[in-house]
Amino acid sequence: MKAARFHAPGDVRLEDVPEPSAGPDDVLIRVRACSMCGTDVKISRYGHQHIDPPRTMGHEIAGEIVEVGGDVTGWSTGDRVQVIAAIPDGRCRECLAGRQSVCPNQTSMGYHYDGAFAAFCRVPAVVLAVDGLNRIPDGVSFAEASVAEPLACVINGQELARVGVGDDVVVIGAGPIGCLHVRLARAAGAQRVFLADLNRARLEQAEALVKPDGVVCAAEVDPVEAVLRLTEGRGVDVAITATAAGAAQEGAVRMLARRGRLSLFGGLPKDAPTITLDSNLVHYRELTLVGANGSSPRHNALALEHIASGVVPVHDLITHRLPMDDVLEGIEIVARGDAIKVTIEP
Repeated sequence: MKAARFHAPGDVRLEDVPEPSAGPDDVLIRVRACSMCGTDVKISRYGHQHIDPPRTMGHEIAGEIVEVGGDVTGWSTGDRVQVIAAIPDGRCRECLAGRQSVCPNQTSMGYHYDGAFAAFCRVPAVVLAVDGLNRIPDGVSFAEASVAEPLACVINGQELARVGVGDDVVVIGAGPIGCLHVRLARAAGAQRVFLADLNRARLEQAEALVKPDGVVCAAEVDPVEAVLRLTEGRGVDVAITATAAGAAQEGAVRMLARRGRLSLFGGLPKDAPTITLDSNLVHYRELTLVGANGSSPRHNALALEHIASGVVPVHDLITHRLPMDDVLEGIEIVARGDAIKVTIEP
């Protein structure tokens, strides 16, 4: 079968590899859709400390079970399934306390285990052990189900930032994650949701899809002043930085109303991980800064429910559907910012 495999930074190959098989505690799926994100671009260019190459990439996974291990119960061939990406161990102190997204022993599909930029993907026993294999609801396509993984991360981020009824929210970053944040915040009852980005074309593309209450092109205006004008000088209750930019994080603090919450959703580059923070703003305005890292199996299941019910539609965010032969071009499309969501359909 063909698979997109990471060999080294700058060296991702579409090559023929043997088809995997299910061990006694595993299942094997025929991959029907595997979506892409900026992480795939970073891996292709810089690698990752948890990847021991060669490794098949792809972690936003949906497919159909074609083989069930002899010791596996509750699953059958033909079941339509979505697979978690981040796999907690389910046994450590954090997991037992319900904090699976920060499990220190977490492993991941596409990193520690072969991912799904391939015709077939083995779902290892560790996924099943933490209820990380989810049935795709009727009416949800494989492509839509593959977007459940990034939506799960967004759900985790907004739970931590306590986005809720009556909030004014600004999302900084108009990529697929930013679009999902806009829709989820609105579903959570936010009063107004604004969207900001440096790239005017990307901002307009996202605006046409998710229809925020206002947009800010940070390349044309001071984004802090613009957000304050949009909120009559008060600032927003929640700012979400859905971009890997320190300047966005620094500016977001200044956009917050009193007792506002800042979600540092997008991680910063490892060679530039620090920002300058006016801690007096945090002190006197009683602000909250919170990180967000991945998701738990529960968040993935909830994401599928949101997609199935229409609470957070995702079908129109998939702007590019490509065959396996074009997987390397898909990575470049994501890198250029020419798409909202790219999905590979082997």
